[in-house]
Amino acid sequence: MRRLVAPLVAGAAVLSVVTLRWSALHWGATTEETREHLPGDEILPVAGLVATRAITIEAPPEAVWPWVVQLGADRGGFYSYDRLENLAGCRLHSADTVVPDWQHLAVGDLVRLHPQVALAVASVDPGRSLVLHAAPAVPGDPDAAPYDFTWSFVLRRHPHRATRLITRERFAYTHRWSPLLVEPISVAGPS
Repeated sequence: MRRLVAPLVAGAAVLSVVTLRWSALHWGATTEETREHLPGDEILPVAGLVATRAITIEAPPEAVWPWVVQLGADRGGFYSYDRLENLAGCRLHSADTVVPDWQHLAVGDLVRLHPQVALAVASVDPGRSLVLHAAPAVPGDPDAAPYDFTWSFVLRRHPHRATRLITRERFAYTHRWSPLLVEPISVAGPS
């Protein structure tokens, strides 16, 4: 009996991990949304990990965009768990209002995730999409990230004056061991 139970339990555990991982990487997104081309995908056409998440917000895109464009540790925060993020030294506080000084981003501007970590704006289409990119540093740099990374925010008008907010993270690994760092973090995801 034990010979039969052990493989069944192991198989169930593996199936559970795979199912939970898939759910975490595609939370809220439709199958179509996970498969479609989004702004920023062309930066990393071959990615080791892709996470697409989505949510419907009961406000039109023009009301949602001001909150997206002011993302950043030194700006409006990430509208997430500030206390948890601050345990990692992020030093952020999520804004509870739209701040006019934070409403403009241009290609090349930096959006900070942490006082020492920033992503560059790769593209911005006001009211529609924002793409952030963190390319690995010069090879041999001890502070270089072991991956190339993009983070896209796409807003779509949804019926009844709502917005569909789709986020996508793409990781291209630069070392064989990169997945060991990225995979555990990706389940929680920045989105």
